[in-house]
Amino acid sequence: MSQSAEVHSRFITVDSLETHYLEAGSGEPLVLLHGGEFGGSAELGWERNFEELAKHYHVIAPDWLGYGQSAKVHDFVLGVRKMVLHLARFLEELGITDAPFVGNSIAGTLLLADAASEAPLLPANRIVSVCGGGKVDRNEHVTALFDYDGSIEAMQRLLVALFHKEEWNSNPAYLQRRHQISLEPGAWEAVASARFRRPTAPDRVPATPPAYERISVPTLLIEGQYDKLKPSGWATEVAEPIPSARVVVIEDAGHCPQIEQTERFHEVLFNFLRE
Repeated sequence: MSQSAEVHSRFITVDSLETHYLEAGSGEPLVLLHGGEFGGSAELGWERNFEELAKHYHVIAPDWLGYGQSAKVHDFVLGVRKMVLHLARFLEELGITDAPFVGNSIAGTLLLADAASEAPLLPANRIVSVCGGGKVDRNEHVTALFDYDGSIEAMQRLLVALFHKEEWNSNPAYLQRRHQISLEPGAWEAVASARFRRPTAPDRVPATPPAYERISVPTLLIEGQYDKLKPSGWATEVAEPIPSARVVVIEDAGHCPQIEQTERFHEVLFNFLRE
């Protein structure tokens, strides 16, 4: 970790699957969920946020199933729903029954979808979706995110897709670190396997949008001003049917405002959580 907060790296076995998480601070729990890009992990997603958030909350940041140091598995029947089911069981094992949740990218999408379901699995009393939910652009940056082949050049394209600021997508040390983490044993395979389809599988049909109007907890949608993966204004569109939703656009940020605009992100997050 790159900060002075005392962050503990812990492991727990959940339904026979080794699950890694980072923990810091004390008091009310706050759950942080990282994005689903190749090489994604709790450490990379939230390392710039632990120190400040741990001053006020008991921060729990798990590695999703298939990511980071958690078990490298993928469920070909349940797909990403297995990740949510596993997360719910993980929280149950830790005794977390009521907490605000913050999710970046796919994690935000999954938080919103779960809260909009008829029987939510996650004990969220507030939801913060950071660049997750709603529409995704179809462009070269989305292609770079999905077509990562493990090369250093492909990781460079992936970082360009994620970040607005040059300091993140052109820093050689950061590029090398991201690339190395993405090639941990089983990491590429676990993420890539989510895209496998048998030759005889029926054509995919567009997913039915979640019933966002069902979301009953306070919800904050954070949009990066220069997010290359999302169309401008996506957050306002998602927020419209949610009874208790609000939108904040963080300037000079791409798909990961919690990394690029840390201070502004903390200001927005604390304002929402303390209301």
